[in-house]
Amino acid sequence: MATVTLTTENHDTTVEDGVVLIDFWAGWCVPCQRFAPIFDKASEEHQDVTFAKVDTEDQQELAMRYGVTSIPTLVAYREGIPVFSQPGALPQAALEDLISQVKNLDMEEVRKAYAEAQQPS
Repeated sequence: MATVTLTTENHDTTVEDGVVLIDFWAGWCVPCQRFAPIFDKASEEHQDVTFAKVDTEDQQELAMRYGVTSIPTLVAYREGIPVFSQPGALPQAALEDLISQVKNLDMEEVRKAYAEAQQPS
């Protein structure tokens, strides 16, 4: 599956279903350039996962919304709930492990914890 270019306009509909991995990157970022082929290879191997890329130079509002201060930053969603966010390029094996972990989450527990976290203090 080709990667999707994520923008403020298509963000909400993109992350609402299934497993979604978002790569925040910039053209001038050397670690981003090294991570791109790893991310692209995983996108070809996992047809059941949506792989999205955010150009932080073009989509500054979206990067700010996520609080991205270091790139690359990888964010994972499952069924519309953010379940992972971490700066830094991952090696292929670590990315594969992350994808497996996100796919195998107990979503009943995740939804419960997410709902509790959304309650005002």
